[in-house]
Amino acid sequence: MGMSSRAAPTVAVLMGGISAEREVSLSSGRSCAAALREAGFKVVELDAGRDLAQRLADLKPDVAFNALHGPYGEDGCVQGLLEWLDIPYTHSGVLASALAMDKQRTKDVYRAHGLPVVDSLLATRDAVRARHVMPPPYVVKPFNEGSSVGVWIVDAENNGPPQLDASMPGTVMVEAFAPGRELTTSVLGDRALTVTDIITDGWYDYDAKYKPGGSRHVVPAELPGAIFEACLDYARRAHDALGCRGLSRTDFRWDEARGLDGLVLLETNTQPGMTPTSLSPEQAERCGIPFPDLCRWLVEDASCRR
Repeated sequence: MGMSSRAAPTVAVLMGGISAEREVSLSSGRSCAAALREAGFKVVELDAGRDLAQRLADLKPDVAFNALHGPYGEDGCVQGLLEWLDIPYTHSGVLASALAMDKQRTKDVYRAHGLPVVDSLLATRDAVRARHVMPPPYVVKPFNEGSSVGVWIVDAENNGPPQLDASMPGTVMVEAFAPGRELTTSVLGDRALTVTDIITDGWYDYDAKYKPGGSRHVVPAELPGAIFEACLDYARRAHDALGCRGLSRTDFRWDEARGLDGLVLLETNTQPGMTPTSLSPEQAERCGIPFPDLCRWLVEDASCRR
């Protein structure tokens, strides 16, 4: 990678930003900054505003640690900026980031590589308000956001199509509801770490993800061996198919009644949360990789032109 040979490389932790996931990113960034200091790096925390390019040009860090979530930080935009400035950065590059952020195109890539998904389509917000664009139950969500921001579940008992509010984008993704358990697997480099079973009282929403006590994680998940191994295999294949680098996390639904046929991929996250309650650091810890070592690995893996 492109780090200089000085004893303590300077790492700029990019955090906050201008997306709806700003608060989550600030929490991720603070956690990563503390861990990187513990790992021996010189760390500068940068709240990524519109002046980010100038601040990075002035600072000239050895590496940028990307702790941003959502649009701009997760969709190829900041990756392209870092390429332009020739600053090595953590996690995935421009193309993989843009691809994985677009949930519909992600599904197209999954299908092309023989990975199982549920049916889905893109529709306008107005069309979804006017009629059921697919038979219930189905899920409506932005096709390019994360953290379960703006997710609607429409079941057969509802009295009509969802009346999406103005916070939803003009085009949304509608996907057949996949019943069953919420599973997730992180991939670090070329290694699938383990499987987590996410147990909540309802939908794994924003509060369940980020508030203490919002969900319970069983790590490693208590699953039949074939399902556990399939999660590891599918997550690795998704990581490679999308061209991910560094750390990614792929989410699944598993309908126990259908066995292996009931396991489907939902999406791949190229910027998994790095908060104290986050899934990927927890999986790494269970695999013998403490949080400071995980952050160090990501910095050492940082590169450009990917």
